[in-house]
Order: sequence, then C-alpha cells, then structure tokens
Amino acid sequence: MNSPPWSASDRTCGPRYRRGWVDDAVAAIEADQCRTADTHLIRLIVPALAGIDIYLKDESTHPTGSLKHRLARSLFLYALCNGHIREGTPVVEASSGSTAVSEAYFAQMIGVPFYAVMPRTTSEEKIAAITHYGGNCHLIDDGRFLYAEAAALAGRLGGHYMDQFTFAERATDWRGNNNIAESIFNQLQGERCPLPEWIVMGAGTGGTSATMGRYLRYRRHPTRLCVADVEHSAFFDAFCNGDSARTCERPSLIEGVGRPRCEPSFVPGVVDRMMKVPDAASVAAMNVLTRRLRRPVGGSTGTNFLALCRLAAEMRQQGQTGSLVTLICDSGERYRQTYYEPQWLSARGLDPAPYEAALSAFLDSGAPLRLDIADAGNPLPA
Repeated sequence: MNSPPWSASDRTCGPRYRRGWVDDAVAAIEADQCRTADTHLIRLIVPALAGIDIYLKDESTHPTGSLKHRLARSLFLYALCNGHIREGTPVVEASSGSTAVSEAYFAQMIGVPFYAVMPRTTSEEKIAAITHYGGNCHLIDDGRFLYAEAAALAGRLGGHYMDQFTFAERATDWRGNNNIAESIFNQLQGERCPLPEWIVMGAGTGGTSATMGRYLRYRRHPTRLCVADVEHSAFFDAFCNGDSARTCERPSLIEGVGRPRCEPSFVPGVVDRMMKVPDAASVAAMNVLTRRLRRPVGGSTGTNFLALCRLAAEMRQQGQTGSLVTLICDSGERYRQTYYEPQWLSARGLDPAPYEAALSAFLDSGAPLRLDIADAGNPLPA
C-alpha cells in the first residue's frame, strides 16, 4: 500500500484562526443545550377516552421555565452566527413575557447587556424574573409602540434589536437539529400511535407553528397541525381571510400567545386548521389540566388543551382512534396573581365555570363536548 503524501505529524496542520469571543459564546449556548437535554413528553391517562392517546410536551422544565427557552437559544445563535452580536453588544427585545426572561438568561450567559422593552403595566413577577438574570426593563406607557421603541433603543445604544416576531421562523432549523418537532416524533417512536392525528399549539410569534408545519411536510408525516388562537388576536382572522394586514385593537389577556398584528413569523400556509379560543375557555382548560396533572400550568397551555379536547371529542364522535399532542408552555406559578386569582378574573369579566364543567364532563365520562368556538380549516389547498 502506498503511503499517504503526508506524515502523521502533518495531520495537525490547518488554519489556526479562531473568532475568539463569538466562538466562546456559541460554545456556551450549545453547552447549555447539552446540559439541559430534552423536555419530557407526558402521556395524560384519560380512561373515558379509550383509544385516544393524549401527550403533553412539557416545555416548563427548561432552565427559564417555558417554551420560549428554545426560541431565545435559536435567536441568540442566529444573531451570533450572522455577526449581529459581538462582545459587549447590547441586545434589545420587544417582550414583556417569557421570551424576555429567556433572552435575559442567555445574554447573562455570554456576558452582554440585555434590555426588554415592555408596557408599564407589566406584572412585578415578570420584571423580577428578567432582572434576576441581569436584564434591564425599559418601560413605556403605550404598548402599541413596543416594536418602534425597541428598534429605537437598540439604535441609541448601538446594539442589536433581536426582533423575535420577525426572526422566530427563520432562526430555527425546521428540518431537524433537535427542534421541538423532531423531539416530539423521536419521543413517540415507542408509543402505540407514533404518528399523531393532530399536533396542537398556540401562536405568539408564530415561529413554533412554522417550524412544526414545515417539519411535518419535510418528513411527509400525515399528522395535521392545528393552531389555537386566543380571543384578542389577529392570527385567526388573517388565516381565514388570507390577509396578513389584519389587526386587533385589544391586547391578549393570555400571555405568550395572541398578537395585535399578524406577525411576520406566522406562516399560515403550513397550518391545517385554526380555532379561536375565548379567554374564559383558556382559563377553564388551564384549571382542568392543572387538577389532572396535580401541578399548575399557564393560560396559554389552557388554550392548547381546550383545542386538543375539541379535536379528541370529534375523534370520539367519529369512532376514530389515534394520538394527539400539545404543549405545556410554562408553569402556572407565574400567574398566581392573575389567572388563578378570582378577583382578577372577575374584574375582566371572565367566567370559566361553564367551560370548566363541560370539559370535566367530557374527560370524566366521554360526554359530548359542545363548545361555541370559531373554527376554520385552511382555505388554501394542501
């Protein structure tokens, strides 16, 4: 055998250049993903729905406690690898919720300043969570100017506006690389029905539903995607009318989902069906699931679970069997002073009791689930 034209000592040769701080920042974020492994996929046992398996992907177990941990990780990697964040670059985000908490966590990890632009009415709990990770809360009086003020602040600071609502769908590798879609299907491999009939999720930026819908098509899975929108949000109307310019004047009461405009990251073409869930129904489903899990979940999880139960009721009525998957977006501990507080609900005219009774009867006995909820299939051909 001929010897190779190099010696063993030559194998170490090659470029010695490294990007220093950026290399270290990317490595730190990747190491966080390795340490935290994956989130659990919980099977919810419902004897009354024999033949219909319900799974809950528990995103509340991330280090920052919500689904937005994945988004923040992807946004930071995207910005670092595109040269937008360098050593000392201030990072600015328009968010008063879980995304800001998660981004503050990653900013602290790599040692850059973080600023969350948020309405002055943001709860003390959310402000405390952001400042816990070293973030700065930039409060404004009118939430309608959230995007513009975030961009302006980034300009004044010489920083980078992360803009989750634009970049969520492009920052995540939807083909795989341990995104939430790939994770769900890997965890379902040993189950009785490894290919779900439906996957249900809400829309905040729209990035997670875009990732899921694209992955389903890329892998040629027959699973359909249902997006559960909330009462005060523009996504459902935009989906039904094919008009991305639709807006909603009232802000969503369900944190983490629903937007006053149809965000750039929302991709309606990959969504098979949408439901518009009343806020009272979201809170009711949150309460019902909390009792069944014996631990509190948040309002957006209730939105997801309500839509899933409606799909399960349809399957039962039609004599179908199979599996359904949705997300536990975050823990209910963050909402003790809001969704779990009767006075807070009453002040906003929310009465979850009728929805709660209907859901409990369905899950306890398989009784028909009759809820008046706006519902639409994709008007465009698959």
